[in-house]
Amino acid sequence: MPIHDRVLAIAQRICAQREDGTFKPAEVVAALPDLNARSVRTHVVSRCCVNAPRNHASRWPYFERTSRGRYRICEAYLYAKESLPAKESSATAGPGAINESPSLQREVIHAVIFESEGLYVAECLEVAVVTQGTTVDETLRNIREALTLYMEGEDLALLGLVASPRLSVTLEASPAAT
Repeated sequence: MPIHDRVLAIAQRICAQREDGTFKPAEVVAALPDLNARSVRTHVVSRCCVNAPRNHASRWPYFERTSRGRYRICEAYLYAKESLPAKESSATAGPGAINESPSLQREVIHAVIFESEGLYVAECLEVAVVTQGTTVDETLRNIREALTLYMEGEDLALLGLVASPRLSVTLEASPAAT
C-alpha cells in the first residue's frame, strides 16, 4: 500500500475517535513506526494537504491545515474506502481513487538522498524502498537497483505506477562546512 494511503487510513482512524475530527502529524508518525518519520510528516503537512505550498509533483487532497500543528480530513476522504456506499467506492471517489484510473497513475517515483551517520540514505516517497551507500553515486546506483527488484514481477498499475516510471532524486545536503 502506498505511503499516502497508509497515512490517510491512520488519520481516518484517529479522527473517528475525536469530536473535533482533527489530528497532529506526530500522532500519524507514531502510528506508523515502520515508515520513516520524515516521510510520514512530509505527507501529512505537504503532499496530502490542500492548503500547503505546491512544491511537490504529486499531491493528494486528503487533509486541510486548521491551525498550527493541527489538521483535519477533507470531507471527501472522511471515511475509509471500505465503509463508503458501493456507488462511491468506484474509481471516481474515495481514498486511493487517484491511482485507480490509468490516466492518473504516477509517471515518476520520487526519492530523497540524505546523509545519516556517515552514510548516504535514499528513500522513495511513493513506494516502500530504502537503501544506502557510502557515496552519493553508490547510493543512486543502489536505489535504482532496489526499485528494479521491488517492481520486478509486480503489476505496476496496482502500485499506482505507469509501466516504465522515471526516478526523480533530490539530494538533501547541509551547507558546506567552513
